[in-house]
Amino acid sequence: MQAEAAQRATQAAVSIASSLGLTVDDAAVLHNSNKLTLRLRPCDVLAQVAPAAHQCAQREVDIAQRLFEVGSPVAALEAPEVFARDDYVVTLWTYYEPLNRAIPPADYANALGRLHAGMRRVDLPTPHFTDRVSEAQTLVADRDRTPRLADTDRNFLAGTLDRLRRVVSDSGRPEQLLHGEPHPGNLLSTPVGLLFVDFETCCRGPVEFDLAHAPDEVADRYPGVDHHLLRDCRTLVLAMITTWRWDRDDQFPDGHRLGIEWLSQLRKS
Repeated sequence: MQAEAAQRATQAAVSIASSLGLTVDDAAVLHNSNKLTLRLRPCDVLAQVAPAAHQCAQREVDIAQRLFEVGSPVAALEAPEVFARDDYVVTLWTYYEPLNRAIPPADYANALGRLHAGMRRVDLPTPHFTDRVSEAQTLVADRDRTPRLADTDRNFLAGTLDRLRRVVSDSGRPEQLLHGEPHPGNLLSTPVGLLFVDFETCCRGPVEFDLAHAPDEVADRYPGVDHHLLRDCRTLVLAMITTWRWDRDDQFPDGHRLGIEWLSQLRKS
């Protein structure tokens, strides 16, 4: 978020937390991109704030609550609802003090396996992974939204997304509820163990689509992986995140440089 929007988003989070009887003297920004993540103190609650047009907050809360109930390794909600204030939606979560240590790949794989096992017990309507690919394809095709994307790169990305969408869809692998982006940034090392966060990208698909977001060493320790499919999923995911970086409204830090770098990497894959 830009500075003015971030300030209004912070005010919305503080106002909601205060209305719930939480004491908030300070709101520290932990992450700022398409949504704002804040640590509210001294109540020590984590607030996530997004524009009201952000339509998946309720789904994220519902999935996280159900997963927590079945014992999955997920962050707990401070309040199991979505709050609206001044054109923003706010969700409140338990804050966990992070442990500054490297996560062993075997522990990462075990936590992801436990998450997937819990997700097989949760039956909630969620998009298919191809819906997310379609969003990337729509963005590539929209010159107004991706004005700096050269025609040769546009055609290359469009072809890559289309080809790999079909390859992964036709793989015949079992499909289930997935996190959608279980990369290291969405895995917390806490005093109570490894916990996954950010479920707004949940979708259905083969587990290899999730594993494509994790380091190679993690997939090597996850049982029953189709490594040929995993390779295709890694390339598909790279094409998708490269596409997001060319969106004129993308607020990912240093996003344009990454878009150029990832395009080059994608051509070599």
